[in-house]
Amino acid sequence: MVVLSLQVVRFPTPQQLPLRRQINCNIIRCGIAEPSGEPAPVGQKTKYDDGFFEKAFMTLFARKMEKFAAPLTSKTENKKKGWFHYDYESFVDVSKRVMQGKSRMQQQEVVREVLLSMLPPGAPAQFRKLFPPTKWAAEFNAALTVPFFHWLVGPSEVVEVEINGEKQRSGVHIKKCRYLENSGCVGMCVNMCKIPTQDFFTNEFGLPLTMMPNFEDMSCEMVYGQVPPPFEEDPVSSQPCFADICSMSNPSSPVCPKLEA
Repeated sequence: MVVLSLQVVRFPTPQQLPLRRQINCNIIRCGIAEPSGEPAPVGQKTKYDDGFFEKAFMTLFARKMEKFAAPLTSKTENKKKGWFHYDYESFVDVSKRVMQGKSRMQQQEVVREVLLSMLPPGAPAQFRKLFPPTKWAAEFNAALTVPFFHWLVGPSEVVEVEINGEKQRSGVHIKKCRYLENSGCVGMCVNMCKIPTQDFFTNEFGLPLTMMPNFEDMSCEMVYGQVPPPFEEDPVSSQPCFADICSMSNPSSPVCPKLEA
């Protein structure tokens, strides 16, 4: 297998992205926009019409994550839900309970275990054989991301990026991340989505992936073929809380407490 060393040239460095470290103070709790196929503007919550397959994915992931989540407080709430009794809100609630009492690394390890449990034995090795880190593999996985992850992150589109001096359509622009919008939590975005997803594709599948959330408009850029930076050099490592919308926020802290080791 030929392993290519890929390096992004065009994307800005963390030093060129000072705005990503700021909180958009205009993001507030408000009404839910009517479904239109596009995410609602910042300040409004997008409404989704989830169908059978979307709810099936929500239920599958939520039930897998329940094994690692803190128990609910009341006996009524703690009663095990049946299939298709989960919606997106309850899926996000499970994610929040997974975070309780766990370090940043422990939270990320839970997501890794959940993702591995979804796959048949030997799947990562087979993925490496089928999709070595080439331009074609990066573009193919970007194309798959748009339909298969719509239930999780909302509307997205494939975009052109430049990697190692070559243009390719291996970028995915998430218009307004559903997970971030519904959780309102920087720590959940980073620990339960961005970092474990990057690590899973890069280390388990052997296909580098970098995710760059924009905490001003809740969009996100995914770049297949780009090696992610170390956490300490990533702009998200110094991101403060969404003080106005996150139930777990600490407004007095300059950095989201969930991002601390």
